[in-house]
Amino acid sequence: MSGEIRARFRVDRGEFTLDVDLALPGRGVSALFGHSGSGKTTCLRALAGLERAAAGYVAVGDEVWQDESRGLFVPPHRRALGVVFQEASLFPHLSVRGNMEFGQKRASTATNGFRLPAIAELLGIAHLLDRAPSQLSGGERQRVAIARALLAAPRILLMDEPLAALDLKRKLEILPYLERLHRELAIPVIYVSHAPDEVARLADHLVLLDAGRVVASGPLKEVLGRIDLPAAFADDAGVVIEAKVAAHEADDLTRLEFPGGAIFVSRRGEPPGTPLRCRIHARDVSLALVPQVHTSILNCVDATVVDLAPTDTPGHVLVRLDVGGDPLLARITRRSADKLAIRPGLALRAQIKAVALLA
Repeated sequence: MSGEIRARFRVDRGEFTLDVDLALPGRGVSALFGHSGSGKTTCLRALAGLERAAAGYVAVGDEVWQDESRGLFVPPHRRALGVVFQEASLFPHLSVRGNMEFGQKRASTATNGFRLPAIAELLGIAHLLDRAPSQLSGGERQRVAIARALLAAPRILLMDEPLAALDLKRKLEILPYLERLHRELAIPVIYVSHAPDEVARLADHLVLLDAGRVVASGPLKEVLGRIDLPAAFADDAGVVIEAKVAAHEADDLTRLEFPGGAIFVSRRGEPPGTPLRCRIHARDVSLALVPQVHTSILNCVDATVVDLAPTDTPGHVLVRLDVGGDPLLARITRRSADKLAIRPGLALRAQIKAVALLA
């Protein structure tokens, strides 16, 4: 297993400057998230050594790949990393198997145990090994690109918006395989995306970038639960809750349980005990001081107000709540906050109008 990833970069490009200092976990998926032009891809390229930062430092565990203070720079081809870009860029003259074997040739003698049959099975491409890249769908090509990168026995996998070039159908096809990689592989993944639902579904650690600077970095739930972020992130504010299937009800609903209570969603096929990630947008949460009886909203949980802050929309506030140890956000009007006397420590009921399942 890789140790912590440390990266410091300063890249000057006239009107744009990337200036970051990151400490990322050595396992799981760390997402670099931000809007176009925030510096996500530049940061990833600097990590890979494809762009040399004048003031740069990169270390994966005890392996230092760049330390400009000592004049040390390991070129990309000598770094034990795998890179997957938006376009699969497979070799057209090679079969799927040939493309994967090319990745194996790049592996050092100290491999990480990845073998072609196992990786092909993991990514659902075992039946495609003899096909040419031209015979594959976009999602299949991307899975082959991921397999090729993994067979190079990397210590870290870098993914630059790997789903951006795919239509919705192909994205939904490949996401379960990315989740499977997440569950079964020990190597860390640095995942660049500008799609909030994608990040919420896959990431363990979240780095928010804005104008070349890190505005927040930490565990996914912790960062998503913050109310002090720039307006660019507040527009889509929401949290992720880890729940488990508790039971399937007779009226075609499935009850999910998490430390803060239970929520109901349309009937699911997973058996009881199956973990599921849910995303709840702040705009879909309303607040009440007493239990509501005459309401169509099924999902009501006990909550305690932690803090509140103004938003970029005049007349609105963002309220951070604690629900059984999990953060929850509610976006309400200032008038409603004043009417209910919303303040830190207040116990109330949070009514959740919509729950988006991320699996």
